[in-house]
Amino acid sequence: MLKTKNFDRNDIILTNVRLKEWILMSETIFSKILSGDIPSYKVYEDDYVYAFLDISQVTKGHTLLIPKKASANIFETDAETMQHIGVALPKVANAIKKAFNPDGLNIIQNNGAFADQSVFHLHFHLLPRYKDDVDGFGYHWETHEDLIDDRAKEDIAKQIQSQF
Repeated sequence: MLKTKNFDRNDIILTNVRLKEWILMSETIFSKILSGDIPSYKVYEDDYVYAFLDISQVTKGHTLLIPKKASANIFETDAETMQHIGVALPKVANAIKKAFNPDGLNIIQNNGAFADQSVFHLHFHLLPRYKDDVDGFGYHWETHEDLIDDRAKEDIAKQIQSQF
């Protein structure tokens, strides 16, 4: 006789979430680059990561670093993958520095659509910055140290600490 399992609502939701994640991951432009279906301008590759020029070239040498093991964002990435990224990031950054001698370099990583992530495969932008360039790239950060007192900062730190 065939045995069946009774699925509860949480099983179904979890299955749907995993299916959606699999669909998202299997169809990203980065997975197509990794499989060779879409060409790229490779600058670095090892067994775990792949670095290539961003097609937009916001600045000369704008490079993307992606893990070969796909995950949508940093929240879903395992520690081992992050270790490989941590080893590769300075290698790629130093190669960009040697190639173009920029005045600085931004490393940017967005998580979620609200944070401007548009490709849901973890990736890091390495943007060389040149002081004489008008590249149209920049940040506008408003600070709020005058609105958040020391007690509130202590509470915020404790809330984060309690999650470890």
